[in-house]
Amino acid sequence: MADTPGTRIGSDPSLLLVDDDEIFVTRLARAMEKRGFRTTAVLSVAEAMKAIAQSPPAYAVVDLRLEDGSGLDVVEALNEARPDCRAIVLTGYGAIASAVAAVKMGATDYLSKPADANDVTSALLASGDILPPPPQEPMSADRVRWEHIQRVFEQCDRNVSETARRLHMHRRTLQRILAKRSPR
Repeated sequence: MADTPGTRIGSDPSLLLVDDDEIFVTRLARAMEKRGFRTTAVLSVAEAMKAIAQSPPAYAVVDLRLEDGSGLDVVEALNEARPDCRAIVLTGYGAIASAVAAVKMGATDYLSKPADANDVTSALLASGDILPPPPQEPMSADRVRWEHIQRVFEQCDRNVSETARRLHMHRRTLQRILAKRSPR
């Protein structure tokens, strides 16, 4: 008999979706319900914290950048409330430093947008032994610079002034770099 996603979810199909893009989170919730999850979709860190306090989910998909804070705070709260929760960080601002920080706070995987429901399901249900395939192309010099800045930014607890000082960079220049999407 084939192993379908519904049989791998387990006895607790609860899934918390946290993203400030209401259209995206609604579509993802519908798609994940079709795959056997029981979803709760919220649009902010504050709503996510309330949902975690009421009933910590078995699974979570959390956007990194939310209007009222960082998705990393949600991942940390999930890990404290339910250490066995499989949390995936999903973001349009993919950076190695953010991925490392997310994993250290308890996330099980990190996906860059655009990611569809199949990508999310695969990440949520993947066993820890499976490694992703190697990249087809190496990072560009601009991307390496971006990654370094993001790593230092995370190490400085997302403090712009401290990061700028350590990188010997003007604070406003750093703010402009952080506000942009990562280079390809």
